[in-house]
Formats: sequence, structure tokens, C-alpha cells
Amino acid sequence: MAKKVVATLRTSSGKDFAKVIRMVKSPKTGAYTFKETIVANDLVKDFLAKK
Repeated sequence: MAKKVVATLRTSSGKDFAKVIRMVKSPKTGAYTFKETIVANDLVKDFLAKK
């Protein structure tokens, strides 16, 4: 399934996208959850740098 998602992220418009998965700790329970977002390749480092 991952190959299918990654293959559909490439468009003919010239902009490439990446699926980014971030692990976030819940302040209430202390458990970790995963947040998935689709971000342009240019903005991946900025997205991972912010908290």
C-alpha cells in the first residue's frame, strides 16, 4: 500500500510531495500517537523542525 501512495504523490505539474509521519506525545496520557501529513519536498525539513 505504501508504494501506491508514494506513486500517486508525484504529479505532472513538477512539484513532488512526500508523506511525513511524526510521532507526537500526548500531554494528557503520555502515550505516543502518529500524525501523517503530505508535504511538498521543499518544506519537509521545516515541517519536522517545528514542534
